[in-house]
Amino acid sequence: MADFKASLENFDFNHWSYHVPVPDAISEEFLTENNRRVMVTVNHQGPWHMALMKGKNYWYLLINKELRNELNLEKGDVLSIHLERDYSEFGHDLPEEFQVLLDQDEEGNKFFRSLTPGKQRSLVYIVTKVKNPESRMKKSLAIMHHLKLAKGKLDFKQLNELIKYYNNL
Repeated sequence: MADFKASLENFDFNHWSYHVPVPDAISEEFLTENNRRVMVTVNHQGPWHMALMKGKNYWYLLINKELRNELNLEKGDVLSIHLERDYSEFGHDLPEEFQVLLDQDEEGNKFFRSLTPGKQRSLVYIVTKVKNPESRMKKSLAIMHHLKLAKGKLDFKQLNELIKYYNNL
């Protein structure tokens, strides 16, 4: 666990631009061979699942537009940051709807578990970001259907088409 203050900065060269630099001594506490995931509290609100990212000169946390809007953050604001190690399996809470399908569908679960951790995290996020339980179930069903159709080869374009189909059921 670590606490520090840092200003919200902007790289000014791409859409992943807003970030908070993390002091090297603090970032090193949270880095392991295969895990840079942390739980981040910003100005005593949160926590949010994030990853420590390495830039040319320093480690940082990306602060997306949704979070900036929610907390009314602007470039230059000094933020109070609290970090804890993220022990979650996917870097997000696994939605119950998706967990039920993983538990019930052995083949789909096998294909899902064969994906890289980053792809697993992306699929879990697709379901997690939806608030409505019925929509979460439809997305979960579309993901499992896609993994089985594609024999575990993830194709986001095809997956998006299946999600649209399931959303219209």
